[in-house]
Amino acid sequence: MKHLLCAAALIALPFAAPVLADAPKEKAATPAATIEPQVKTRDLSGTFGGQRVNYRATIGETILTGEGGKQEAVIVTTSYVKQPRDPSRPVFFMYNGGPGSGSVWLQMGAFGPKRVAIPSDARDDGAPPYPILDNPDSLLDVADLVFIDPPGTGFSYLTEGTDPKKYYGLEEDAKAVAQVIRRWINDNGRWNSPKYLGGESYGTTRTAMVARELEGRTFNDVGLNGLILISTILDFAMREPTPGNELAYVVTLPNMAAAAFYHGKVQAPSVEAIAEEARQFAIGPFASALLKGQALPAAERAAVRAELSRLTGLSEEYLEQANLRVTDQRFYKELLRDRGLTIGRLDARYTGKDYDNAGETPDNDPSFYGIDAGYTAAINSWARESLGFETNREYQSIGGIGGQWNWSLGSGWGRNAYLNVAPFIGQAMRQNSQLRVFNAQGWYDFATPFFGAEYSLNRMGIPQDRVKFTYYDAGHMMYVRDEDRQKLSADVREFIQSR
Repeated sequence: MKHLLCAAALIALPFAAPVLADAPKEKAATPAATIEPQVKTRDLSGTFGGQRVNYRATIGETILTGEGGKQEAVIVTTSYVKQPRDPSRPVFFMYNGGPGSGSVWLQMGAFGPKRVAIPSDARDDGAPPYPILDNPDSLLDVADLVFIDPPGTGFSYLTEGTDPKKYYGLEEDAKAVAQVIRRWINDNGRWNSPKYLGGESYGTTRTAMVARELEGRTFNDVGLNGLILISTILDFAMREPTPGNELAYVVTLPNMAAAAFYHGKVQAPSVEAIAEEARQFAIGPFASALLKGQALPAAERAAVRAELSRLTGLSEEYLEQANLRVTDQRFYKELLRDRGLTIGRLDARYTGKDYDNAGETPDNDPSFYGIDAGYTAAINSWARESLGFETNREYQSIGGIGGQWNWSLGSGWGRNAYLNVAPFIGQAMRQNSQLRVFNAQGWYDFATPFFGAEYSLNRMGIPQDRVKFTYYDAGHMMYVRDEDRQKLSADVREFIQSR
């Protein structure tokens, strides 16, 4: 989920040295230096959606303060605003996921005015230099764009002495992001502009939480026109194949069928056709069989095992040994074991070679190490060299804050053992009759399975006539495939224009 990968990283600005122990008592400690927010602007132009657009690119720091005015968090946003400024023009606020991922992926891969060119056909990105190109698929022709790096991601950071617990959590993060959005709206005179909010992977979780902060409060509400969800994860039970949780196997099965189809392990007229067959089997005979547990009759077990084998390309013997329950990690290793290959988690089109072929799970995810270097190089080059942002900090494309994350909602939902934020989207839609939801899913994404997104957004309380689903022939970051980047751009553009 752009991604549920973590590595520790927390950056702080230097503060003045503390007073020595033997200093005179009447001398107070030197106060921490006040951080002056850095703001850099460039006036540029480009052709997006077939239109020539003059725009102002601004990369700047927003400082959040705590008790006593202490500067606690420095949040970096990168905005692209058409010139001359039009207050009635839509503005699209977006971020990536993780938690711990910077906005580099959506900014340099999908919607920003520049993009990094990496292979479109599921080959790895190789070595630099990586071309940074004009992006005609940017949405600047229909909306101003604001990319947000939440605390602990990108160049954003917590200051020395700030407790990470104040910012690293479901609710804590949402409050900070909502505050940054309100500040941007106020500073840029955009209170009456149509507003779209969205993200990728955990960014869709964040969208549900931020929408609650913006629209669910009785003071200073910010009305939203649309939520744009890319590679959605709202109900986390679907990603936890712990013993007894059968739902995780049900929602992942259609992904297995799609991946098996892509790699020639099953036959079908199209990926759409095999996905639909797998959906119907998963929610029907397969779910029924799993729920029966050890009471499952032998004849029914045999029939389910045979169909499961046909859909996944795995042998009946292997499925029997796995008790009909194959985790995604096992599937990555097993599907192409006969070819000595593993498949990707973020994008099952990618393949990799492990140290040996006898293992239970892959050494790594070829669909992540196949793209990460290009994106990291691109965002650093663009922000530092082209936009002039000055910092000694490293850009955290995938940071380490996930391990410190507070996953509790803390809102009276008992033990919060079942984490599902989809009801917040339903609540926002019921309270705002014009709020619409756009959901984009890749067929080959195991990090946030498409059937799981469909399940989450099909629950009670979510108006179905205002939810739009679109599908793409790639994985988690479907925009790495050229055809799907163009399709995603066209689909989101249509969604914004149809307001």
